[in-house]
Amino acid sequence: MTEDELRRSVMSALSRIKHPKTGKDVITSGHVQNLVAGDDGVVRFQFMLKPDDPSDLLRDARAAAEAVDGVAEVKVNVQLPQMAPSGGGGKQGGLQPGSVPAPTPKPGILTGVRQIIAVSSGKGGVGKSMVAANLAAAFAKSGKTVGLLDADIYGPNIPLMYGVQRRPSVSGEKGKEMIEPLEAHGVKLMSLGFLLDKEQPAIMRGPLISGILKQFLEQVDWGTLDLMVVDMPPGTGDAQLSLVQTIDLDGAVMVTTPQEVSTGDVRRGVKMFERVNTRVLGVVENMSGLACPHCDEIVDVFGSGGGETLAKEMKLSFLGRIPLDPAVRKAGDEGVPTVLSAPDSAAGLAITAVMHAVADVLDAVE
Repeated sequence: MTEDELRRSVMSALSRIKHPKTGKDVITSGHVQNLVAGDDGVVRFQFMLKPDDPSDLLRDARAAAEAVDGVAEVKVNVQLPQMAPSGGGGKQGGLQPGSVPAPTPKPGILTGVRQIIAVSSGKGGVGKSMVAANLAAAFAKSGKTVGLLDADIYGPNIPLMYGVQRRPSVSGEKGKEMIEPLEAHGVKLMSLGFLLDKEQPAIMRGPLISGILKQFLEQVDWGTLDLMVVDMPPGTGDAQLSLVQTIDLDGAVMVTTPQEVSTGDVRRGVKMFERVNTRVLGVVENMSGLACPHCDEIVDVFGSGGGETLAKEMKLSFLGRIPLDPAVRKAGDEGVPTVLSAPDSAAGLAITAVMHAVADVLDAVE
């Protein structure tokens, strides 16, 4: 089959994928653009993701292309509508702020989930996702049924940390489809990373982030859980506000490193949660000292005690400190949380202690 024949076959397959609301196929509607097919069987195209698109439209388009005879691989570059001037009036078209309605709390969301906590930080690079991933695994190890929602849209690292690269399936009758969360190490998982190609960036504005989080909360079949852990992106932006506007959190765990440049940002994160009436369960100090492998002396790479001092100043519980430990790096790269792969390591023991501290605070607020 020639490249042109393969391209036409894929276009024909995609023309059978229709938007459930408009009835138009993804070719006619302009969702699929710049489709090319190589002599190696690799098909590439852009997919214009719009705010009102159902969660499975991109998945169905990819599956249709992959099913065509002669296709060896499908690479999709997800694009968003650009804010471009429309003709004549000088007004801006495309994706506008507020084009995805701000979510509002719905009592019926996650009715099978007993408790929900967010793991947050004021800045990136402090190990927030590591703490979230290990807390979820530690709670599951203790016997609880646990879900882990990766709300870090721009940096979805949970798939790597749990060693899962599959795509989730969709079940249910038409119009009532639900995404089935993946599962690893006894934890149910959902992440945008499951839906994107490995090196594909998530290029999207705030309103679309709100829409994605809303789908992950409302259209994922989480089932019955004792606890849901939400790995938040750093900062105090759209994802944080969307989450607290959509569901009632039982609390937030704040992660910091000891130095002031980190604790200062966490202060702002604490104030943000307080202003939206969300309880802060306490502070975790990560990367708190490194045990020298030659002399066992503790080296305070990022200083010492900043997280505990912050907790005292803001009258919060100090949930514990987690040392720098090579076991954490190894666990993250291999896709098995530290509390499971190296439970007796310095970090493994510290994270388990943090889990028990979080459990105690949660029990106290019930």
